[in-house]
Amino acid sequence: MLRTLQPGDEMLLENFLVQHIDTSMFLRSNWREAGLLDQGATFQGTYVAAIANAEIVAVAAHYWNGMVVVQAPMYLQEVVQAAVSQSHRAISGIAGPAAQVAAAKEVLGLVNRPTHLDESEILFSLDLQDLQIPPALASGKLKCRLPHPEEFDLLSEWYAAYNVEALKQAETPDLRLSFYDEIEAYQAKARHWVLVAENTPVAYSAFNARLPDIVQIGGVWTPPALRGNGYAKSVVAGSLLAARSQGVKRAILFTQRENLAAQAAYRGIGFRATGEEFGLVLFN
Repeated sequence: MLRTLQPGDEMLLENFLVQHIDTSMFLRSNWREAGLLDQGATFQGTYVAAIANAEIVAVAAHYWNGMVVVQAPMYLQEVVQAAVSQSHRAISGIAGPAAQVAAAKEVLGLVNRPTHLDESEILFSLDLQDLQIPPALASGKLKCRLPHPEEFDLLSEWYAAYNVEALKQAETPDLRLSFYDEIEAYQAKARHWVLVAENTPVAYSAFNARLPDIVQIGGVWTPPALRGNGYAKSVVAGSLLAARSQGVKRAILFTQRENLAAQAAYRGIGFRATGEEFGLVLFN
């Protein structure tokens, strides 16, 4: 049976998603941020679930930003098609377990639609009790903190550069401006960090999904001229120290197969590959 989820269905959804923790961070974080009612606001989406024996066995959500996110080990075609038809939104991309993302693209008839990113990325996790602190951060030579408002212009430039390099987004004159609001939103929820060396920002990281017990890292950026100094390791470690102090137990991230430098940085602070792959498709 298919069901469009409504307020009151939160625990039904959560009980299913916690069975797939590593690949459900966007789904879990978004419903906590914005609930299950879809009025087009940031983080809101239309959620359609397949239900068997009074429990959810599959779900797809079509979000405010056009992203279709799946966690559907069965009934994928049914929940994906229903979520998209009920949301009345254009599709900007698909995310979820890699095999399911590939299947959803086929179900939606989008196999030949041009993309600027279509990847199966390596999923890494870390129990924060095993976090390894880089010496420069531990000694105080480098400091990780919440950004200052006067740094938002710089961070918007960095975030735009990250999207061009990592997510293959087209570089446009107004790209930086489009990310300024996102930087402000992260600031309001204390979900991003800047690494500072001698009062100069040198790297940036954010949580693109956050729960009381687990966070997902995204948007890690060091300007090219500053790479090779261990700044990425330190900014991620610093953000996780802050999260750990607030009771977070675990961290998740996914990264591109060819990005060996990023993988080495993450392994250097304790992350290990989970054996799962996370699929991410972004359409032109």
